Amino acid sequence: MTMEIVFITGMSGSGKSVALHALEDAGYYCVDNLPPELLTDLVELEQKHEAARVAIAVDVRSATSLPLVPQQLAALRGKGVTIKSLFLDATTDTLVRRYSETRRRHPLSRGKAADQQRALTDAIELERVLLNPMREQAHVIDTSIMRAAQLQGYVKSLLSAPVSQLTLVFESFSFKRGLPLDADYVYDVRMLPNPHYEPELRALTGKDAPVVDFLERQPEVELMYGHIEQFLGHWLEPLARNHRSYVTVAIGCTGGQHRSVYLVERLARAFGEAQGGKWVTLRRHRELDHL
Repeated sequence: MTMEIVFITGMSGSGKSVALHALEDAGYYCVDNLPPELLTDLVELEQKHEAARVAIAVDVRSATSLPLVPQQLAALRGKGVTIKSLFLDATTDTLVRRYSETRRRHPLSRGKAADQQRALTDAIELERVLLNPMREQAHVIDTSIMRAAQLQGYVKSLLSAPVSQLTLVFESFSFKRGLPLDADYVYDVRMLPNPHYEPELRALTGKDAPVVDFLERQPEVELMYGHIEQFLGHWLEPLARNHRSYVTVAIGCTGGQHRSVYLVERLARAFGEAQGGKWVTLRRHRELDHL
């Protein structure tokens, strides 16, 4: 029996516990805050028990042992273990706010600093440095403006995708709320004609037929769509051959409501259903989902 492991790490306060709860609901045997020294032993033990799906969370509390993890994961893959790595992230401002609301202490905080806000920010930035090697090898999920239920649903949708296929995540967003931290590619479409300035379209979204009709009549929109489609069409095969499991393509406009949503919907159809399921595609509308 082939074992599937979901390896979760990420910033403290980014939602790792929420993600683990989603995996537990999906039937995974979950282990939180596992010391990296025990990773290989745990996997071997669960293989003896014929466990099919295991989720393991490691965080910065094991700071001195974190350098062991990339080699351990590579060794397990070499033995035929299927591993999906997820890294949960959030902006520093978001993490500071979450810690302030819960009054929790950051695991890297030391002593009683006079400026608690600055001490917390320093601890968060140090954590980013320590976790960066694992971030580079994982699929990043930006939880900055995600509610718990949204994160749980998103994790489940990611893990429902076939292991053997590259999964494309198309994400719309608003530049006013900042760049998404989980994007592999970012396209700025703010120069395209904006339905926001058409009174009858302002309250609608890029999923609605009147907005779709409006944008499809704009030559600039068609040109932008063609450029993005051509780029992805050329480079997805090399990315898949490079053993990438997920690629996130973020498309941003001013409000994240019309142009970016339209292009995400159209691209997801083009690279998924229209190509006979050659690529697994997921849609995420950051601003619409947050409403």
